[in-house]
Amino acid sequence: MIPGIVLAAGASSRMGRPKALLQIGQRTFVRAVLDALRDGGVTDAVVVVRPGQAGVHDEIVRAGFGRSVENAHPERGQLSSLLAGLDAIDTAGVTAALVTLVDVPLIGGSTVRALVERARVSRAPIVRAVHRGQHGHPVVFKRAVFDALRRADPSRGAKEVVRAYEVEDVEVDDPGVGDDVDTPDDYDRVRTQQPR
Repeated sequence: MIPGIVLAAGASSRMGRPKALLQIGQRTFVRAVLDALRDGGVTDAVVVVRPGQAGVHDEIVRAGFGRSVENAHPERGQLSSLLAGLDAIDTAGVTAALVTLVDVPLIGGSTVRALVERARVSRAPIVRAVHRGQHGHPVVFKRAVFDALRRADPSRGAKEVVRAYEVEDVEVDDPGVGDDVDTPDDYDRVRTQQPR
């Protein structure tokens, strides 16, 4: 089984408001990402949130898919959120985790499906989405690297693990994999687009 981990515990300091609840088309970012995971065949997902984000938790409940997990110390960086998510999904039968960001809301279900299917047969311990040579999210981390993620330097995050292990890049026809929404200008650019 390959569950999903959606990282949504960032401070959103450049955006000025929680990105998970921004609208894209008729859905919030968190709903769009959860829909892509479900459409892509992921059967379980967690969304890692900051303390006090009741609105995001409520939106996850309304999505009817996924559950929220709180990162008590989001100031420790993105790796701390990934580890909170990993601890929540790491049960018997889990062979890998598909990790993505709430601020990459345009990923399509077909991209998720392509990554999950490739991860099941690839020998590489890390499989990531690439569009026209640009890598982005989602990224699949197999169980073989779970301990390395847990031991990684928080200041370097998961990139340290990605650099240390073999990575298979999966080319997808989905520019959303690299469309990271961090600022109001980014949001203005994508707010009316739809995932592929």
